Formats: sequence, structure tokens, C-alpha cells
Amino acid sequence: RTFLLTPPFHPLAGQEFEQVKQRHTCDEERVYFHDRAGRLRAAPLGWTSLAPPDPFVVMAAGGSLFRVADLLELTRLVALWKP
Repeated sequence: RTFLLTPPFHPLAGQEFEQVKQRHTCDEERVYFHDRAGRLRAAPLGWTSLAPPDPFVVMAAGGSLFRVADLLELTRLVALWKP
């Protein structure tokens, strides 16, 4: 079973890999694969074409770049950095 890495910021974005296994670790589902050098790598399922479509992304249909939950989390993290 093959998949693409989908986040545009990832150095391997758009490349196709063969899934070695999939398992739940560190509170998330991860997909394991061998990179071009043969090293075993892992990526969150949500960063692959194997993930089901995100309902927010489907409903936004390009109208929004960020989910509200993600923006709220970003606000929380930025607040931690403030002196």
C-alpha cells in the first residue's frame, strides 16, 4: 500500500512511499515507511494521503487556511512565550 506525504512544509512532501506498518503511538496514529536511503521513518497518519479527509478542510473548500482549534492552540502557545 503506497501513500504520499502531504504537508507542503515537509521535505518529503509529494513523494510516494510504501507503508511498512501503521500503529498507534504517542497518542496518535503513525505510518511507518522506508525513505529513499532505506531508513525506517514515521509520520503522523494525518500527514499522509492515507488519512480520511479532514471535515473542516472539506467544508471550508479553500475558504480558510486555518482551523479555529489550531488558531486557539497557537494563541495558547504564544501566550506561554510572553514575559
